[in-house]
Amino acid sequence: MTLGTVLVTGGASGLGAAVVEAVATGGGRPVVLDRVATGRDDDVCVDLSDSRAAEDAVRYASAQVGGIDAVVTCAGIDACGRLADIPGDDWDRVIQVNLLGTAAVVRAALPDLMERRGKVVTVASTLGLRALSDASAYCASKFGVVGFTRALAAELQGQVGVTLLVPGGMQTGFFDGRDEQYKPGPDARLNQPADVAACVVVALTQPPGCEVRELVVAPSVEGSWP
Repeated sequence: MTLGTVLVTGGASGLGAAVVEAVATGGGRPVVLDRVATGRDDDVCVDLSDSRAAEDAVRYASAQVGGIDAVVTCAGIDACGRLADIPGDDWDRVIQVNLLGTAAVVRAALPDLMERRGKVVTVASTLGLRALSDASAYCASKFGVVGFTRALAAELQGQVGVTLLVPGGMQTGFFDGRDEQYKPGPDARLNQPADVAACVVVALTQPPGCEVRELVVAPSVEGSWP
């Protein structure tokens, strides 16, 4: 199955950028939604914490490229610390980007996806299955993505392929700017985002009627799995 046009949130960096490269290498047409401009003609700048703006950006991108065949929701942020210590706006923004932004993008893309029997790959985390202290916002958002995706798969079965991706730690800029206690240690073994992106392509290229429902892709010594 060909990749077609794939909308990638958070495609300016990290796993999103790796997915963009993998889609392009595989003959597909990636389109990015991100707060950071990529310089590519089809990409759209949008703050995914604003759900209505995210929906509008999806519709705009769809009109520009003639429709969307698949969506991969890589955009994600974090706010580390004890619940009592994290400013409310920062805590809320994690939920708004990671969970509500995911739902808004998929919702807006549904007309295209239903028409084309397209694919959705949402990106959760091993911390969407196992909770840790000082990560209440991130865990809440990613547990939410897990529940959202499983419900979506039941709702859209036979119409749109839905895959839940559960990645472990990756060598990206996601940990930049954190306090040292919340960064991986110098001996941490993290996956390359390109390797995880290759798994996304596998899910996107399954033939109609065959779906990869859930993928856990983690370093062999992942500390948060199982």
